[in-house]
Amino acid sequence: MTFRMPAEWAPHDAVWLAWPSHPELWLDNLASTQQSFAALALAIADPDEQGRPQGERLEVLVPTERAALDASQALQGTGARFHRIPFGDIWLRDTAPLFVESSDATLTAVCCRFNGWGNKYILEHDTDVALAIARASGHRWVDAPLVLEGGSVEVDGNGTVITTEQCLLNANRNPSMGRREVESALGHWLGASTVRWISEGLANDHTDGHIDTIVRFVAPGVVVCMEARDGDDPNAAVLSRIVRELDAVHVEVVRIPSPGRIEDADGLVMPASYVNFYIANRVVVVPTYGTRWDDVALAELGPLFPGRRVVGIAAKGLLSGGGAFHCISQQQPVGQQ
Repeated sequence: MTFRMPAEWAPHDAVWLAWPSHPELWLDNLASTQQSFAALALAIADPDEQGRPQGERLEVLVPTERAALDASQALQGTGARFHRIPFGDIWLRDTAPLFVESSDATLTAVCCRFNGWGNKYILEHDTDVALAIARASGHRWVDAPLVLEGGSVEVDGNGTVITTEQCLLNANRNPSMGRREVESALGHWLGASTVRWISEGLANDHTDGHIDTIVRFVAPGVVVCMEARDGDDPNAAVLSRIVRELDAVHVEVVRIPSPGRIEDADGLVMPASYVNFYIANRVVVVPTYGTRWDDVALAELGPLFPGRRVVGIAAKGLLSGGGAFHCISQQQPVGQQ
């Protein structure tokens, strides 16, 4: 049996999310993260004037009764369905299964191995999330003997995958696999016939350079990347090199601004990115950070997604955990049982 991972803009049946529930992880940012989450859910649901959701179905993990009550109150009007599935934290892009189309026209949940982003963050239940979601989805699932986070791969649905050497060739993921073996695995599990490699990602990205913060497909063969438009942008050199690397392999690049220097309360540079957006059926949800580039980025992204509204939602509290909207979502494409 062969597999193919559809592009994110292909129709979704549902999106999998996990309600932010762990105060010991989020500390003072829990409330703002829950607010960002609720705004994301409402945007994806996109209710009409009568309050009927028009977007994809929301499948939301809640680990406790208290979390279920809080989430149901915060997500009123979204049509969300709740699942009592425990999880370590909300980064389902990396811990949930990857839903792919199979050669027999059915949908399959590919459950990859998860090792805490190279054994840096080991949280109880995270290694069990993929199988739990796969079973809850009602679709067939397969076990992939490969350490792979969903945020580390970007697909165009036509056989091209973009990833980073910093992550997928890192000895903390699959130490026995070299470039050729990784490309073969991506070919088998995601349907990749072509793999394009970027060297590294943003400063202070604890995922070891996940591609979904630096390069995103917006159409087959066309990607959007950021560029530094402030003199003190901490990622200026990295962003310039990314564009050169994509140009070298003849990928069409559209540039939008970087958010610039975004710091946490201690003055540490955060891996802020406008391209960590989620492409839903009716909208594209973009993280914003309160900088002068927010509106510019939204305006420049708009023409790349005809037929969808581009919505900006404040995400600096969410970024305190290391990511944004793409990092906390995992789409389930339309497919047969």
